[in-house]
Amino acid sequence: MTFGEQPAYLRVAGDLRKKIVDGRLPPHTRLPSQARIREEYGVSDTVALEARKVLMAEGLVEGRSGSGTYVRERPVPRRVARSGFRPERGATPFRQEQADAGVRGTWESRSERAEASAAVAERLGVESGDPVMRTKYLFREAGEPMMLSTSWEPLALTGRTPVMLPEEGPLGGMGVVERMRAIDVVVDNVTEEVGARPGLAEELLLLGGVPGHVVLVIQRTYFASGRPVETADIVVPADRYRAAYHLPVK
Repeated sequence: MTFGEQPAYLRVAGDLRKKIVDGRLPPHTRLPSQARIREEYGVSDTVALEARKVLMAEGLVEGRSGSGTYVRERPVPRRVARSGFRPERGATPFRQEQADAGVRGTWESRSERAEASAAVAERLGVESGDPVMRTKYLFREAGEPMMLSTSWEPLALTGRTPVMLPEEGPLGGMGVVERMRAIDVVVDNVTEEVGARPGLAEELLLLGGVPGHVVLVIQRTYFASGRPVETADIVVPADRYRAAYHLPVK
């Protein structure tokens, strides 16, 4: 194979993808069968199968048991707005994660003591196995699951204080900045790193995706004088949402 030449299965997938994108294979249309792909493109069954797998992994088609493979409806992406770390006082958890003031939603949460994994410990600047408060959220917009979040806070900082449980107590649901202020910790910086990966099975089950779908992962960490005080993984379906950042110019 010469430099720049694509494998046969990618060339077939690329042609089928073009037909889907330009509307020649509209949503809910049955994808050509493996035998039809083999005949039309002059390729082997293996190549035809691999081409279909590529389109499935890209979320362009879906398999229906006993019926075949069909072109999926392509949703128009909506925004998950990100705009800094100082929500208005009394902001709901949904508004803290989705900064678009015109969007309304609901959420479910569950907090529990846990031990920091090596990755979480590195982000929080603690030792692996140190106690943390882990809180898991499921956010919904118009009843539709749209975002997951898992946050971790070091119990060396919040343990035995009124803000130990993020969604309970006198400051439950007030957000990291306001809760930390209540224990004389001033949050002065936040970082967010955005990446993408295939969704985990449990994530896609909650978000209504199918195996192979890609999710955006926003790794957010709040700091007070350089010390990490909370870190979180925010997971959003990449085919339905875009992370939109509004950053002030100083």
